[in-house]
Amino acid sequence: MSKPLETDMPHPLDLPAAAIATGIRQGRFTSESVVAESIRRAKAVCETLNPFTIIREEQALETAREADRSIVGGEATGPLHGVPFAAKDLTPTVGDLTTLGSWTKGDWVPAETALCIRRLQAAGAILMGKTTTPEFAFASFTASPRWGVTRNPWNPEHTSGGSSGGSAVAVATGVVPFAEGTDMGGSVRIPSAFCGTVGLKPSLGRIPMTILPSVFDNISHFGPLARTVDDAIAFMEAACGPSDEDITSLPIGFVSHAARDGQLEDKRFALSMDLGYYRIQPEVEQAIRAAVEELRRAGAIVDEVPMHWTRSVNDEWFDLWCVFMSGFFGETIAEYREKMDPAVVAMIERGLSMNATAYKRVELLRTAMWRDMAKLFESYDALLCPTCAITAPLASECDDDYVGTGADGRFAGLDMTCPFNMLPQLPALSLPVGPAANGMPVGLQIVGRRFADEHVLAIGAALEARLAVPRLPAS
Repeated sequence: MSKPLETDMPHPLDLPAAAIATGIRQGRFTSESVVAESIRRAKAVCETLNPFTIIREEQALETAREADRSIVGGEATGPLHGVPFAAKDLTPTVGDLTTLGSWTKGDWVPAETALCIRRLQAAGAILMGKTTTPEFAFASFTASPRWGVTRNPWNPEHTSGGSSGGSAVAVATGVVPFAEGTDMGGSVRIPSAFCGTVGLKPSLGRIPMTILPSVFDNISHFGPLARTVDDAIAFMEAACGPSDEDITSLPIGFVSHAARDGQLEDKRFALSMDLGYYRIQPEVEQAIRAAVEELRRAGAIVDEVPMHWTRSVNDEWFDLWCVFMSGFFGETIAEYREKMDPAVVAMIERGLSMNATAYKRVELLRTAMWRDMAKLFESYDALLCPTCAITAPLASECDDDYVGTGADGRFAGLDMTCPFNMLPQLPALSLPVGPAANGMPVGLQIVGRRFADEHVLAIGAALEARLAVPRLPAS
């Protein structure tokens, strides 16, 4: 890692996103200076951590100068005016190399930017770079045939998590206050937990999903990775809302004051440490229980409740994921098999061979899961559980190392996120609550009622304010 900035004063880039925009509007500092520092930090972390596919230095600095000129000219500005952010290589942005972590895309330069990114830019935010993802965002480890391994800023021998691993590193190292990610099985929440950032899987339809071949997919979400809950809220304020570009987008906006009006006293939470079947690393359990005790000190009621789910949840989510891969990327293996991640090829082949009736029957498990959660929400405001069952594993490992069932019957899984992609209408927030005893970050997952994104964020903000979770120094 590079040395921290040699100054006792925080750089404006270290302020919350809304405060950065306010400072630029008030003339206390310029967007150009903030974006220049973002680019400097991005370059500093690239060699050791590899979080970026491209850094948009020339374009971002020119956009920042335009933002500064608009202030001088007295023009109207958006709530994120002049604030730098990063977007995932999965997400098309006009004029930028976009590869999906794969050689199969060639040197594709999109002619159109995804709606989520356009909305952030319309709010004044400045895209400073594109971040790494595993091929087609398939894995919990960010490593791709095209861009190599992205490493954890807390310990480069460990993974950043995936699939939005580059975005998590960009946020954790202070390059940007928030970054865009996508979440189909935990791809925002897993790297957030492993890198110590806030990560939200919004309820399905809160942010229109426009980058897939189908607008009827129901496990896929855009979401923010952010330094703080407030920065995640700033992202949601800009990105949420209906659009005819996505027929499944919800005809509701985002209620900012509800997301910021958090209190914990008299809230009722259900706690499941293992969802009924996971093996939990002791360091993770210790950090989660410490956060739970803080909730109780704040006046919340936390009851540990039994869950009776089994690893069939993960197995049947994997079936959905394989069909997703074969349906959207299956044509690639005929020409590019030798240049693709072998795990992606295996998933595509599994999806192509899957029985359509078996695929439809996954809905029966999803229905049973929802009925369990609906019953739980009769008594509780949210479900709490770890975001991941372990802290960040070594970067040399892979998902296949975390699919076993031990002699004790416990599932040796990595993430505890994909169950809530099976229930996509439930918002799920990963909030950093430690480092663990081993020095690596731990995330607490807060799962809320259908479409109650603001409520989940408000809970997260209230708990965040009570926790003294260390951050990495800016690079």
